[in-house]
Amino acid sequence: MPKVLIVDDDVNFCGILNSYLGRKGYSAEEAYTCSDALRLLKNKNFDVVLTDFRLPDRNGLELLKELKDKQSDAVVILMTAYADIRMAVKAIKLGAFEYVTKPVNPEEILMYMKKGLDRLPLKETSRKTETPVFNKHGDLEYVYASSKESRAIHDHIELVAPTDMSVIIQGESGTGKEYIARKIHEQSKRSSHPFVAIDCGSLSKELAGSEFFGHIKGSFTGALNDKTGQFEVANLGTLFLDEIGNLSYEIQVKLLRAIQERKIRKIGSNKDIPVNVRLITATNEDLREAVKRGAFREDLYHRLNEFTVHVPPLRDRKEDIVVFIKHFLEKANRELDKRIEIIPDPIMESFWAYPWPGNIREVKNVIRRAVLLSRGNELRVESLPEEIPLFITRKDIKPQSSGNDLRSQTEKTEKEMIISTLQKARFNKSRAAKMLNIDRKTLYNKIKLYGIATS
Repeated sequence: MPKVLIVDDDVNFCGILNSYLGRKGYSAEEAYTCSDALRLLKNKNFDVVLTDFRLPDRNGLELLKELKDKQSDAVVILMTAYADIRMAVKAIKLGAFEYVTKPVNPEEILMYMKKGLDRLPLKETSRKTETPVFNKHGDLEYVYASSKESRAIHDHIELVAPTDMSVIIQGESGTGKEYIARKIHEQSKRSSHPFVAIDCGSLSKELAGSEFFGHIKGSFTGALNDKTGQFEVANLGTLFLDEIGNLSYEIQVKLLRAIQERKIRKIGSNKDIPVNVRLITATNEDLREAVKRGAFREDLYHRLNEFTVHVPPLRDRKEDIVVFIKHFLEKANRELDKRIEIIPDPIMESFWAYPWPGNIREVKNVIRRAVLLSRGNELRVESLPEEIPLFITRKDIKPQSSGNDLRSQTEKTEKEMIISTLQKARFNKSRAAKMLNIDRKTLYNKIKLYGIATS
């Protein structure tokens, strides 16, 4: 039976958590101060330590330092009502397995405990690269993180999954919309049947009908064989339509008919085929606005929108960034046979400041590239793409320039060239970027770096 130490000055909270863990097969003890916890740790070994950050005599980070000296294998989960990214980074660097914000969900705590305990039998070198809290779906990993936004997403998944309602998942590219769709499918009554995903953004008007509904041989030029449509493939399961807003009006009409009548007809055929699928769609735009513009059928929108899951961009839930970085660092180490363990504070601060327009997918790509290009056990600033180092405090990564070295002269020349080009383009940034043969995002970053006034 795993032994758990709960450290929190809230006696009622300790009692509730202790009772819950007891019902789940864990043996738990309570400590209400850091001193009490250290006394217990001196005489007993615990598999898991759940500690509040703000304790009456000391804080959770101090306890974490001493705990790792005494019982380095213990799974430590830090709990706090004060979400602070910097504290989360420090906690993870000091050896905490996870960091969660209050109010704590006992089921979430239990999930992290199980993930952490799964690592205990592994060798030390192996433990550094094992994934703690992630599941893989498609090309993205998604975290059951501690931010209230992430918890809300998973609450919605659990709420809607057992139903047969159609779901729209709305969020920016790279936020893990397909993961959410797969998770809904896995927790539904259709989980033993197919999950079929279609990227509507990659379908031409001509191909979409064939992809959805199939065709018979000879129905059009190039139809050399019969084709089974994805509606038929997904029968009794879930059909996920990514970037639904890209479908042509003609295909929207046919899709609406298939949903309403639960029948499809292959191109070139006069025979209807009954289908029973659950539809989950995803979009990075507001379909309501598309309806107002006349770009999306209102009746189709209402058919699809029985339930909506909003996925906020990563920049709006920054406390999750640290967890993603930790995961992708471990994953890249494993895949690339590297041993990068240290992310210097200036680089981590740049990650906090950076808006991550590509969201989770961009974090994955940036960390993977950085691990590949770094040597030794430390992530190097030179391994990051150029837009990210601009957020790093320069004095933290290199000596201050005297103004006489080659770098300062190059930067001076570049700044003058940008100013001159902006003036020639009458401060039209798109035109100036083309004249400089760089993309607009790079130009914006350099304008910010050099403090160039543009108005």
